[in-house]
Amino acid sequence: MAEQVVTPPSPESPKMLSSSSGTPEPSTEAPTKKKFGEHTLVEGDYESAPSLMFAALVVLSVTFVGFTFGFDTGTISGITGFPDYIERFGQLNHATGEYYFTTTRKSLIIAFYSVGGGVGGIFLSGFANTIGRKYSLLIFLSIYVVGNIIQITSGHGKWYQMFIGRIITGLSSGALASVAPMFGGELSPAKYRGALVCSFQLFLTLAIFLGYCCDYATKEHNSGAAQWRIVMGLNFLWAFLIFALVWIVVPESPRYLAEIGKGDKAKETIAYINKVPLKSRFVEEEYKAIEEGILTEQAAGTASWKELITGKPKIFPRVVMGFMIMALQQLSGINYFFYYGTTIFAAVGLQDSYQTVIVLGVVNFASTIFSLYFVDKFGRRSTLIGGSIVGAIALYIYTILGVVALYPNGRDEASSKPVGNAMIFLTCLFIAAFAASWGAIGYVILAESFPIRIRAKASSVGILSSFLWNFLISFFTPYITNAIHFSFGFIFAGCLTFAIGYIYFTVYETKGLTLEEVDLMYGDKKCNPWNSANWKNKDKSLDETKVDSTDVSEHETV
Repeated sequence: MAEQVVTPPSPESPKMLSSSSGTPEPSTEAPTKKKFGEHTLVEGDYESAPSLMFAALVVLSVTFVGFTFGFDTGTISGITGFPDYIERFGQLNHATGEYYFTTTRKSLIIAFYSVGGGVGGIFLSGFANTIGRKYSLLIFLSIYVVGNIIQITSGHGKWYQMFIGRIITGLSSGALASVAPMFGGELSPAKYRGALVCSFQLFLTLAIFLGYCCDYATKEHNSGAAQWRIVMGLNFLWAFLIFALVWIVVPESPRYLAEIGKGDKAKETIAYINKVPLKSRFVEEEYKAIEEGILTEQAAGTASWKELITGKPKIFPRVVMGFMIMALQQLSGINYFFYYGTTIFAAVGLQDSYQTVIVLGVVNFASTIFSLYFVDKFGRRSTLIGGSIVGAIALYIYTILGVVALYPNGRDEASSKPVGNAMIFLTCLFIAAFAASWGAIGYVILAESFPIRIRAKASSVGILSSFLWNFLISFFTPYITNAIHFSFGFIFAGCLTFAIGYIYFTVYETKGLTLEEVDLMYGDKKCNPWNSANWKNKDKSLDETKVDSTDVSEHETV
């Protein structure tokens, strides 16, 4: 700890507020400096306002892990089309002398990444409750590196090594996707939590776009194993960069620290994240809200998996809602385009489908930026419903064109270029609607819908749902499209139509609420999903000398 430099006392020291954790008496000393790990805290200055900019930097350092998941999604479709990759891991057609991927082998290589993700989301995410959120992320990133080493060193004919490497990489991605949004939500100011947690999806879509670009660049300028090994090798760069940011910038979650009895450390973390003095009104109010929420949860006993079914208030409906939201996110059809984009657009007559998926990547990334605004401007419910309506309309028209008009002279003849162009436009419209709504908000809902004692377990169920449906879609898409071709789109459009009603009747609006207030809202018997946007915390005290456990929105709380 650094030496404290004491200056003359301040002539006016505001009255300190009481706290169940033992609020310090009014200080007569001017601000002093204190070391918190590698970071400097300042004590004193009781009325200081929190810094949004630094809090955002901390949260963005956490949500940047979405980049690892996105880069794989953006590259695998192109990688499986590289000649050297097909020759190494495909099968030889003895009649033609050419190598090819059987539908089953290609599906295994692509889809079992999601199997690993589902397992990692359920079983590895539990480390967040035992060793903490921060060190869990660091361990998961290390597993990610191991998985990529196994993949990139796969020799000729050893497709099973590539297969195993993708499962291990998927384990880490599932665990990261489960913990990072939750961790980011616990560190975020309530007023901006939606936008900051949405940044997980923003980084994911940025990585998808860059993945498309890397595939195209290596396809044009490299040959042999370099085509796909250069792309996979970039995964090490992202992993090391994210590891460094989390290690240097990100502290442990104050909610986790408070839960394990390290109240002083939790206060120091709150002060560090928000760049306010340790002895400040903001820290005391924020910590008191966290502390009282945890005490209420601890009074009910240790959380178990059974509590996801029996817990109150409305824990099971929340878990089901999280599972369904992440399922519908995948059943929207987004990965139908991302995983098999090059194949789909080759079918509509494009000579270089690699260029087209780059355009889709730009649309996906740019539209995700709008989600950061929509989620806190219009709320979670309205944004999801709006995205579902636009996406469903685009998919219905896309599918009808593909079934009725794309091949005017039969599937064995050339496709119609004008119809193909219209289908590409509708694909862009669908991706824009998805990225501005479903892509990001699913993770926001998981991050803020559950009390802390079951948050990791409940979030992991949602992540399991995401990877489960991701696997099913990516594995069976080649078989289904071979059988019914573009009619597959009707299934995804129907799921989005169903989602409109499901969101209206089951999803609560959590915009602007602290994580503690979300629990209070679910416990209010008069509050239903369709009127939840008007819910207010009636327990907030108007007495300036008393700070209620949830009265922290004025200070943009964590």
